[in-house]
Amino acid sequence: MLRVEQVTKRFGGLTAVDHITLNVGDTGITGLIGPNGSGKTTLFHMITGFYTLDRGRIYFQDRCISGRPPHTISRQGMVRTFQHTRVLPFMTAMDNLLSAAPDQAGERLCSVFFRPGRIRREEEAHRERAKEILEFVHLTPLSHQLAGRLSFGQQKLLEIGRVLMARPRMILLDEPTAGINPTLIRHLVNILRGLTARGIRIFLIEHNMPLVAEICEKVFVMDSGRLIFSGLPAEARQDARVIEAYLGREDRAA
Repeated sequence: MLRVEQVTKRFGGLTAVDHITLNVGDTGITGLIGPNGSGKTTLFHMITGFYTLDRGRIYFQDRCISGRPPHTISRQGMVRTFQHTRVLPFMTAMDNLLSAAPDQAGERLCSVFFRPGRIRREEEAHRERAKEILEFVHLTPLSHQLAGRLSFGQQKLLEIGRVLMARPRMILLDEPTAGINPTLIRHLVNILRGLTARGIRIFLIEHNMPLVAEICEKVFVMDSGRLIFSGLPAEARQDARVIEAYLGREDRAA
């Protein structure tokens, strides 16, 4: 479903991503791991159109998306979340979801005057979908609460809900469990598994290694902008290059 070929990104004299090639395929949940500063988030920015590529190509569902803006990539079915939540704090949880529905007829001036019935039907459909999503992400009791008053973990669940309003085929999650409590992490695990059961593919950056081992079918490991491992989570834990990336070489440690 997602294929990255020889992509490179430089910032001045710093090479943040160095000739990365990887194929997520049709795997349910794939992890991208590595030490801080290894280039993981930069790669996500490149895949989703927030950074331009200095070299290489990116394919989604066998269509080249290199150089396309984020909103175009989103409309093709690939959406993402960020390390820091981007909910609308002065809107309710319900309104956050309603505002995330793409391509709404009510946003076009001519439809407001000439197709009010269509707008009304569309808004009703969006509201029903938003209710289903709030139930799915365990936020129904908080549907009328201002998003800014939700806990950080609840805001992360709400952000996933906003993403789901776009009816994605693949979701990229950047550190989804960072800063949230163990109970919400278990909710998140159930949500991710529920999404894969619906045919949605997940590609996530995560530092919670036990969680990666539990839910990921495949992992890629980056270090210093390069891909150093691709395979099963259990194999990654035994790989000498991965161990060195996280713990340092034995002679350096000494």
